[in-house]
Amino acid sequence: MKVLAINGSARKDGNTAILVKHLFKELEQEGIETELIQLSGETIRGCTACGACYKLKNKKCVINNDIVNSLVEKMTEADGIILASPTYFADVTTELKAVIDRTGCVAKANDDLFRRKAGAAVVAVRRGGAIHTFDTINHFFFISQMVVPGSSYWNVGIGRLPGEVENDEEGLRTMENLGRNMAWLLHKLNG
Repeated sequence: MKVLAINGSARKDGNTAILVKHLFKELEQEGIETELIQLSGETIRGCTACGACYKLKNKKCVINNDIVNSLVEKMTEADGIILASPTYFADVTTELKAVIDRTGCVAKANDDLFRRKAGAAVVAVRRGGAIHTFDTINHFFFISQMVVPGSSYWNVGIGRLPGEVENDEEGLRTMENLGRNMAWLLHKLNG
C-alpha cells in the first residue's frame, strides 16, 4: 500500500511538511509506503473550464506544462491521498487549489478515479482560518467519493515560523492519531 501526500506550501520542509512527516511515521510503522511531493517552486495554473477532460477521457488535463498530470497519475496509483496546506487568508494555497480543481475534474471525467481511496487533510496555521482550509480539502475528498478517517481533533498544527509547529504538542498528537487511523482504514479497505 502507498500514501501520497501533496504539500501546497510555498515553504519547502516548513511547518506543513513537518506535520505530514509526523503522520508518515505512523503509516510507515504499519508497513505503508509514503511519498511527499512539495509544490514549493512549482507554477500551477488553475482550471480553465475548457471541458477537454470530459471530452477526451484520457485521464489527463490538456494543460500539460506543469506537474498536474503527473499528480493525477500518482494519485490514481496511490491507496491514500493526503492534501496538506498552510492557511492563506483562511483557505488553501492557490497552488493546492489549482491541483484540487484540475485533478478533481480529470478524476470526475474519468469515472471517479479517486473513488474509495482514503483521504486526509493536514493544515498548518498561525492563528485562525484553519477550519475553512480543512473544509476545502475535505470537500474535495467527499466529492471524489473518498473515505476520510478522523483523528482526536481537527488535523491542524499551530506555528508561524518554520519549525514552530514542533511546539504544538496537541497538533503533533493529532497527526500521529490520524496516521494510525489512516493506516487502520487502509488495511480495512485493502484487506
